[in-house]
Amino acid sequence: MRRTRLVIIGAGTAGLTALKEAQRYTEDVILINDGPLGTTCARVGCMPSKALLAVAHGLDQRGFLADAGVAGTEDLRVDLPRVLAHVRDLRDQFIAGPIKAFESLGAQSIAGRPRFLDANTLEVGGERIETAATVIATGSSPIVPGPWQAFGDRVLTSDTVFEQPDLGARVAVIGLGAIGCELGQGLAQLGLTVHGFNRGTQLAGLSDPDVSEAMAVALGRHMRVHTGADAEVSESPDGALTVSAGDSAVEVDWVLAALGRRPNLRELGLESLPGAMKSSGEPDLDGQTLRLGELPVYIAGDVNGIRPLMHEAADQGRVAAYHALNPEAECLARRAPVAIVFTEPNGARVGAAFKDLPADVIRGEADFGKQPRALMAGRNAGRLHVYADAAEGRLLGAEMAVPDGEHLAHMLAWVIQQDLTLDDVLQLPFYHPVTAEGLRAALQHARRQLGQGRTMPDLPLCHEAADWALGGD
Repeated sequence: MRRTRLVIIGAGTAGLTALKEAQRYTEDVILINDGPLGTTCARVGCMPSKALLAVAHGLDQRGFLADAGVAGTEDLRVDLPRVLAHVRDLRDQFIAGPIKAFESLGAQSIAGRPRFLDANTLEVGGERIETAATVIATGSSPIVPGPWQAFGDRVLTSDTVFEQPDLGARVAVIGLGAIGCELGQGLAQLGLTVHGFNRGTQLAGLSDPDVSEAMAVALGRHMRVHTGADAEVSESPDGALTVSAGDSAVEVDWVLAALGRRPNLRELGLESLPGAMKSSGEPDLDGQTLRLGELPVYIAGDVNGIRPLMHEAADQGRVAAYHALNPEAECLARRAPVAIVFTEPNGARVGAAFKDLPADVIRGEADFGKQPRALMAGRNAGRLHVYADAAEGRLLGAEMAVPDGEHLAHMLAWVIQQDLTLDDVLQLPFYHPVTAEGLRAALQHARRQLGQGRTMPDLPLCHEAADWALGGD
């Protein structure tokens, strides 16, 4: 039997970050991984999808370029097999680092599927490992309904779509969350006929109805969007797939199932650990420390379903390893939440989502249809809403579907985490001409609703300013 201070199960983002955090305190760590190496983000998720979108969004600018006087854009053609090969080439570069990190551990890395014998003992490949603590970071897998699995490789997921040498010309994307919206729009921009289906009416993880509608309008430029009904997949007599939802029915060559992901917890044996599971069958997880009940077991990353995003998985890996090795330490706080969808325009949610806001808030709005910098680039579309406390004007959150939303979301996340008010943020610099001026317009709109007249311009007072702000060198 081997003995170690910490076992980490899973060599994805959360697992590898947990390893780095643990190595700050000890080298007595064993990393176990079952399945392909390379992290979900780098191998099948955010990185290959953004590589595809970079090509698709660039191609979509050909209409703007033609209108602006650039000749020959109508002759551009898409070689989809080459695009997919390009994506895989980049993907292979992205996964090289995580693979090397696992392999460099030598005897401290084990390939295989472990199972808990008790809270401090694991078995993998016939070997028993006794550990003081364990971090589970096994990730998640795409959901494909059982009946759809009979259609074989005509139903793809984000885990399998990038492995295809080519793709059929007609596709139904079922599920219009972040993955469905991104890949649906990208494939449509590359010339495929795309129908997107969503059970609900709100898209891309946005809960503000007006912002979600702006996203629907943007997607509708490239693909047909069907909302408000469950989609069913069947096979027609000629062998084609038919997707129906409500009053809509379309025939397609293949389906992209983007229905979410389920945690990879099966076969770990958690159900045999006293106090590990709730009566509902879900892990009894402390959302702050990520500890499983009172056990020396922690769950980090997509597998726990808490903010299933790459940067969140990295933070959770740090939290889990820190508390696994320092179980009595004060819990670590989280950063302000931010989620970005890389459609064009970008969708984003920062801080408190619209659906989670308290009743007493104000909403500042900006329409990017006429925003000057966006207009110059032919990207003038979308809406941005900011939410602030009605009493003090403290920023609480934002939702948006706007050009350069990925950057505006970061700016907002930083100021929300700093607990700033509308006045505080409006005293910060805004260059001209930039899309961030649209954010300033939303902030100004929100502040006008506070009913507090300002007697000073949006500049800091001299006694509050740094030396460089006083006109000196």
